[in-house]
Amino acid sequence: MTDAPTTARTVRAARGTTITAKSWQTEAPLRMLMNNLDPEVAERPEDLIVYGGTGKAARSWEAYDAIVRTLETLDDDETLLVQSGKPVGVFRTHAWAPRVLIANSNLVGDWATWPEFRRLEALGLTMYGQMTAGSWIYIGTQGILQGTYETFGAVARKLAARVPRGADSPTSARADAFPLAEVGNSAQLAGATLAGTLTLTGGCGGMGGAQPLAVTMNEGVVLIVDVDESRLARRVEHGYLDEYTTDLDAALERVLAAKAARVPLSVGVVGNAATVFTELLERNVPIDIVTDQTSAHDPLHYLPEGVSVEEWHELAASDPEAFTLRARASMAKQVAAMVGFQDAGAEVFDYGNSIRREAELGGFERAFAFPGFVPAYIRPLFAEGKGPFRWAALSGDPADIAATDRAILELFPEDEHLRRWITQAGEKVHFEGLPARICWLGYKERHLAGLKFNEMVASGELSAPVVIGRDHLDSGSVASPYRETEAMADGSDAIADWPLLNALLNTASGATWVSIHHGGGVGIGRSIHAGQVIVADGTPLAAEKIERVLVNDPGTGVMRHVDAGYDRAREVAHERGLRIPMEE
Repeated sequence: MTDAPTTARTVRAARGTTITAKSWQTEAPLRMLMNNLDPEVAERPEDLIVYGGTGKAARSWEAYDAIVRTLETLDDDETLLVQSGKPVGVFRTHAWAPRVLIANSNLVGDWATWPEFRRLEALGLTMYGQMTAGSWIYIGTQGILQGTYETFGAVARKLAARVPRGADSPTSARADAFPLAEVGNSAQLAGATLAGTLTLTGGCGGMGGAQPLAVTMNEGVVLIVDVDESRLARRVEHGYLDEYTTDLDAALERVLAAKAARVPLSVGVVGNAATVFTELLERNVPIDIVTDQTSAHDPLHYLPEGVSVEEWHELAASDPEAFTLRARASMAKQVAAMVGFQDAGAEVFDYGNSIRREAELGGFERAFAFPGFVPAYIRPLFAEGKGPFRWAALSGDPADIAATDRAILELFPEDEHLRRWITQAGEKVHFEGLPARICWLGYKERHLAGLKFNEMVASGELSAPVVIGRDHLDSGSVASPYRETEAMADGSDAIADWPLLNALLNTASGATWVSIHHGGGVGIGRSIHAGQVIVADGTPLAAEKIERVLVNDPGTGVMRHVDAGYDRAREVAHERGLRIPMEE
């Protein structure tokens, strides 16, 4: 039986200390579900779509209403089960059990294809949960902002360390020319920035909208291409993008002048990335860094050349197979241009949207000539259990986030990189929906922040509880051979036991809600990933749960990288007391 649609409406999470659920442990998932659909946050809230073109918070409005009713009446010894955006059962468990368990988009291997998923979705049997859309912990563009900031910071360090191998060397600019494990940890490179560089990228929507601010926070210049003018306008309005134009020549004049002056600037240009990237390559524009954040993981949400924005969705719906072929052909053209920039000396990387695989399917054989961002820049952080730690103020009061920012700086006074991020985020990040913050913390660090936040709630320094979660993009919670687990040292890229173990451990450790998803930002058949959220409500029980969850969750990342053979992970496990049976 399918879910009959009901009327869409504007949704906004409650603020303040008056709750409609029975406790903060159930009020928290209720507010975060609603926050995902806030018009300030969601991409198409009327369709329940949060980001990524297809990532939904609930399967239908009828399912959404049922989830809300259930959360408002759920007891603290009950657990709600949600199957691909529809509430399917409530069971008596216990106070340490999660209040909600979520599974989204999970298909058996041989059936894990886009056509089969779309057939089942049309029958009302499933939905695409992306990563944090269907797990109710999306916090708007900021959610990916720091990960993007960290990535571009690593690119800056790599460029600063680059030693020319000769003008005639075709591999002098290859992303594997300098192992990040050697470059990224060098103390003298810690202050490296992107000053004097120009980045070219595509996609300024829900996830891609973080790119321009991430580059300028690293003191670089960026030109970002998007087919949809409204996305660029929204990013300017929210402070993530400095300006935009429909004139490519005008945009180039602005960014090249800023590059020469070593002044940070972000400029958007309305256009198709396949067309614009190719033209810029042919014109020999001096571009230093190239990446992309279009919704390439789902070909129906990548606009092919020759199709207008106005006719986009109708054409995609009327003949998805033909549209897919056209989209892949355009992706092949865009990726060919990206490889051309790499051949010319630029730093080029896939930022996790599966565009290389789609381009390969579109007929471009060299699609994997450039690496994904995790093996190129982020894996040394993952080996330490470092990843995206995020929190949101359920009060709705920005002063609560300001207080937590101060607490983070007090907890980690020696971390200058973290201080730079928190300081700039406080000055430059526009809150979307409930005020929130993100920063990258590692194993035996995250729980210190969580316990501090819980103390602040208990003392009244924070006016209401805080939810603490993370992206599914973390060191131990995902198997994604085209992104987080690309090129693992032991060849275990596609082993999906790890995120399942992560979800099971977080459930056993006391997380407030836990989710297991398929597909994420790279598409059906290409990843399995897990998420957790825990509520700091100021109680002693919350403190006990926080200490276990926020130690164990990043600990699975260290464990996973020890198992894969990373020496730094072994060092961290030994230094911080993580037992690894095969290492004893």
